[in-house]
Amino acid sequence: MKYLNPINREKIRNLQGSFAWIPHAFMRKGFWNSLSQKELLLYLFLVLVSDRHGMSYYSFGRICKMLKMHTDDYICARNELMNKELIAFDGYFFQVLSLPANPVIKTSAPKSSQFSRKNVNAVAPATVRQIFQKMFLDGQYNS
Repeated sequence: MKYLNPINREKIRNLQGSFAWIPHAFMRKGFWNSLSQKELLLYLFLVLVSDRHGMSYYSFGRICKMLKMHTDDYICARNELMNKELIAFDGYFFQVLSLPANPVIKTSAPKSSQFSRKNVNAVAPATVRQIFQKMFLDGQYNS
């Protein structure tokens, strides 16, 4: 394999202290392409902030603020990453997991910003947007 010469020799990166890593299989085996933009953003964030065991202690509020992500988008991304066996979540803490043998590829799924009355129940567990939509748009809210 031929290696490229550095473009800027004065600024060659030097790994000091802790660092995050993602196996090359993440790209080669198609995990990158299996994730939506929000799933990818959340996954990369969790990789960057996790300890050597993959554990992250950030709260959902802080994650949403740092990623500039709405709560319902965060919940959908988190749930999809769990369904794809890339992370575990116990209600408080995250763990970035070893990559499964192959990525989980979804054929089609409703996007969090495109819920309609017809498909509002199609994604579980319910997001905040889904709950309010069901309560107010479907007429199930009785005052």
